[in-house]
Amino acid sequence: MSNGLITIKDIARELKISPSTVSRALKNHPDISEETKIAVNELAKKLNYQPNAVALSLKQRRSNTIGVIIPEIVHYFFSSVISGIEDVAYDAGFNVIICQSNEKYDREVVNTRTLLANRVDGILVSISKETVNYEHFENIKENGVPLVFYDRIVPGFEADQVIVDDLDAAYRATRHMIEEGCKKIAHFAGPQNLLIGQLRKEGYLKALREAGLETRKEWIFEADNFEKARLAVLNILDEKSDIDGIFAVNDTTAIGAMHTLQKKGIKVPEQVAVVGFSDGRLSGITDPALTSVDQHGYEMGTVATEILLKRIMSSNKNYAFETRILNADLIVRGSSVKEIS
Repeated sequence: MSNGLITIKDIARELKISPSTVSRALKNHPDISEETKIAVNELAKKLNYQPNAVALSLKQRRSNTIGVIIPEIVHYFFSSVISGIEDVAYDAGFNVIICQSNEKYDREVVNTRTLLANRVDGILVSISKETVNYEHFENIKENGVPLVFYDRIVPGFEADQVIVDDLDAAYRATRHMIEEGCKKIAHFAGPQNLLIGQLRKEGYLKALREAGLETRKEWIFEADNFEKARLAVLNILDEKSDIDGIFAVNDTTAIGAMHTLQKKGIKVPEQVAVVGFSDGRLSGITDPALTSVDQHGYEMGTVATEILLKRIMSSNKNYAFETRILNADLIVRGSSVKEIS
């Protein structure tokens, strides 16, 4: 028996049968007897036999590897997406290479080149906040590599995509605040070059207009992180704006707003209600707990990967692209529930 990796020849030598018989037994070929199949599989398990991934990929003309480009791996939503991606990919016999753009366009471009150089079979992408040029994605398509966008997509780009209904979710979140008695609601918005930023702002405005409430430009701040939320709240307080609600583009921003309001002696939700978006782990442990929109990151990861693998495995890769829209749920907690007298 060899001292290195166990091969089909090692199993064949031990059982005194041909390597081709071992290979067919491992593939459950009908021409091989049950007795031989059992003997081969038991010995393979005992010797910890692993198929030669390189040989298999050459034979199949696939690397059995997919690439993932993620904006921020520390973000709870995106880490949930990764969990979904990995569970589906590994169950299907695929490995996963994860790249982080860190919200930088230049790094995203390098990520795509790295994944193509590693001959991945397909790529899952959520674009960075800086991305406004899409040539690197065209390059992926020109190389014949399937591409699926998730969460942050490129409007008009021909590819499969998986999203939540951001406009409707933002509308429902804002409407909830109105139903709780809020009349002057500010929006801490995401970058407007991102479609999700545009749609969440549009949903917020739609809810206000339907309720006949004021919409003011000075109540909309581009604030999509903790520090920007802190500065936006200080601006609101300095201007003595009579804001009684804040709808934030994500949970980190919402928590930054809550923290700053409370440091300044403003009660949440009695004086200012706060609602976030993504329903991360911190949303349930803030005081009060944060009302937020659950984007179902794990489900998004599983669905996006299933769509990608279907295209990779299909003999005809030219069938119509699909857009899958997932439901988002408003999780109501203490940060937005006011005692209305």
